[in-house]
Amino acid sequence: MTYQERISPVDGSVTWRGTFAEPQQVSLSIERGVHAMASWKGVAPEVRAGVCKRFAERLRIHARAIASMISTEMGKPYWEAESEVAAAASKVEHTLDALRSRRSIWSDENAVSESVVRFHPIGLMAVLGPFNLPLHLPGAHIVPALLMGNGVLFKPSEKAPGVGDWIQRAWDEAGLPVGVLQTLHGGAEVARQIVNSTSLDGVCFTGSYRVGAELHRMLAGRPECMLALEMGGNNPLIVDRVSNLTAALHVLIASCFITSGQRCTCARRLIVLDNAPNRDLMRRFAESIPDIRVGLPFDTPGPFMGPLVSTEAVRAVLAAEERLETMGAVPHVRCQQFTSHPNLLGPGVWEVSGEGVEDQEVFGPVATIEYVNDWDEAIASSNRTRYGLSAGLISDSREHFDRFVNEVRAGILNWNSPTTGATGKLPFGGLGSSGNHRSSGYFAIDYCSDPIASVQSPVLTQPPQLPQGLDLVFGNFRDGK
Repeated sequence: MTYQERISPVDGSVTWRGTFAEPQQVSLSIERGVHAMASWKGVAPEVRAGVCKRFAERLRIHARAIASMISTEMGKPYWEAESEVAAAASKVEHTLDALRSRRSIWSDENAVSESVVRFHPIGLMAVLGPFNLPLHLPGAHIVPALLMGNGVLFKPSEKAPGVGDWIQRAWDEAGLPVGVLQTLHGGAEVARQIVNSTSLDGVCFTGSYRVGAELHRMLAGRPECMLALEMGGNNPLIVDRVSNLTAALHVLIASCFITSGQRCTCARRLIVLDNAPNRDLMRRFAESIPDIRVGLPFDTPGPFMGPLVSTEAVRAVLAAEERLETMGAVPHVRCQQFTSHPNLLGPGVWEVSGEGVEDQEVFGPVATIEYVNDWDEAIASSNRTRYGLSAGLISDSREHFDRFVNEVRAGILNWNSPTTGATGKLPFGGLGSSGNHRSSGYFAIDYCSDPIASVQSPVLTQPPQLPQGLDLVFGNFRDGK
């Protein structure tokens, strides 16, 4: 048994020390989860809801400590980590509302029988969490799964194991029975062993397309195991004519560079209608880059962007910029690696043409600008990607928004709001290589339960009219005798 450590990308401190799950531990946890879930699904729904509400309370009570762990472990500014804790706590109320509106028992009666729809848990589910929102995104699956009566095996990102332990602690303090939620630390091998178990009934994953596609292949031939994938995107933001350039600048910066560009919904491609005001807006955008405060999470005054999650992430972003230059892109601003800290990276903005640019998600603070001549080109360029998670439009035109929302292919379509602007009151999911038609967010309750149909009657009666061909069978019987 080898002890592992998570070293903070912020200050080099050890944020977590422990062991990765061994194969025997994974097998035991799966067995324990199956048994614990069998009891948990029989608990009254209002009792399960009470546990979920107490979980939200624990998050609020421990909010400062959890936010500090998020910032220290993955690098985002403290103010942003506080917002993540608040969003994770609010997820409970949103899920309870989704349960009432989407998963309540309903029925329809006629003179003979009653038709009823109930919703049952799917069974034992695995949640494989990401590093970028290590509290909120796992909770987007865990909360509805537990509320519906499922058991959960949770593998946090190995880049955020301390946050994973906080999640487990908060549920334990909320009174969740032992074994219903189990946290298993580790990397890809632990995830593979969990997913390969035939006792598993569902897998929820947030991360890259490469890993999501591997999970899909692993579950090939197992249609009985539900798979929900959220796999990022190469997201476009169309810049149309606007009167408020300052507000447009805010949408651009928030879309491209929040969380240091490490959100799956960040805008990667700015599709700009070519006119003089928009050229001026792009100039202001590029000139604003040096004034965006980049620093450590607890600096005063607080930064807008913190360090990237690892030096490997920094190298990947810088390598992506090199590829852009090789393809003929022109730098307006290059990403600048801070000499004071190897994981601090300033934003980069590059101008490209529509042809020859690779369709890859660069998970960091890099945005490209592509000028187009008209609205048709803008729509075509937006859709020139195999992904389809998030897309945005900055425009004063309702007519253009109506075209945008009907013609751009993405699961999130925002107008005059950052591409990263998602709410727990709406579904969250992507099209194309961004997902597999399992929207999370408000709709996560759907894939955490199965609809069960019943036609029922408390009294057994013979139908008033027999089907043809049965008269000889039932002709001598009357009134059930």
